[in-house]
Amino acid sequence: MTASLFSPVSLGGLALSNRIIMAPMTRDRAGPGDVPTPLMVEYYRQRASAGLIISEGVQPSPEGKGYWRTPGIHSPEQIAGWRQVSDAVHACGGKIVMQLMHCGRVVVAANRGFEARVIAPSAIACPTPVPGPDGVPVDTAQPEAIGASDIPALIEDYATAARNAIAAGMDGVELHCASGYLINQFLNPASNAREDEWGGSAQNRIRFPVAVLRALAEAIGGERVGFRISPGNPYNGMDPAEPEATFGPFVKAADGIGLAYCHVVDMGLADLDTLAMLRANWSGPIIANNNLKAESGAALIDAGKAEAVSFGRAFIANPDLVERIAAGAPLARVDFAHVYTGEEKGYTDYPAMDAA
Repeated sequence: MTASLFSPVSLGGLALSNRIIMAPMTRDRAGPGDVPTPLMVEYYRQRASAGLIISEGVQPSPEGKGYWRTPGIHSPEQIAGWRQVSDAVHACGGKIVMQLMHCGRVVVAANRGFEARVIAPSAIACPTPVPGPDGVPVDTAQPEAIGASDIPALIEDYATAARNAIAAGMDGVELHCASGYLINQFLNPASNAREDEWGGSAQNRIRFPVAVLRALAEAIGGERVGFRISPGNPYNGMDPAEPEATFGPFVKAADGIGLAYCHVVDMGLADLDTLAMLRANWSGPIIANNNLKAESGAALIDAGKAEAVSFGRAFIANPDLVERIAAGAPLARVDFAHVYTGEEKGYTDYPAMDAA
């Protein structure tokens, strides 16, 4: 029933030994200076049997940080910390790409620990409270609209981050275009009220995301660049209506760049077959995500709807998820009280099935 999960596959320049992908998940364990810690090294090392690990969201610049203790990739210390992570994954035969995540307007200033602008396509605050340093949700900061003259430098921040990720030993990068963060804020009319060439029509709203993808491809090679979308997801104040009108043109434009994969969170929309929409506009590999089980993920691959499938929560509690699926073994349950706090508790202390 799950045999197709274990066949090799190539996503652009990424040759994977299996099709079980570890989805990006915020875990809030970075150290001072937003530097990866030895605990993070162990966390990713434990999960290296995944065909591909997609790291937690990593801020490409100080302005990109919105959450408590999320790691960056814009300082020498951060690059060195991520090098330890990638070395540990590679030593176990795994592959890892870094998700680049600029939060845009989804910022609690107290989470940063430093002063930096809060920027967004338009000066429209995120309506959804975000956890502060103590975990209690608070209102987000009021953003300033990005000036048109600042956009080239913002695009270059992403390109520099991608080069830094490669310097840190990563196999590639994934651009976070989902869940209401900066790229999604440009795509969505609820957060993009611009009247210049970066806003208005769908063709204008996709302009910045496509420009960033092109910059990433030019920086490190398109075959090492993926991107993640979640059409119809209302998270962080996005308007979920008519997602195909935006994501169809966006994915079609991205298809011409020569990228490694499209990673999609299928929201199970009643009025849109998201995977079919992708196949109609995107000729490259698809990683499917959202509440999949091993059997349902394998069925998507068998039906030709995706080349690989990603799992999030299952990888939190099961560092050896690949081995458990292969053995038909039961999965451990997530300790939800320690997803975002607890240092090693609920992070690196889940036993492998042999030990369990």
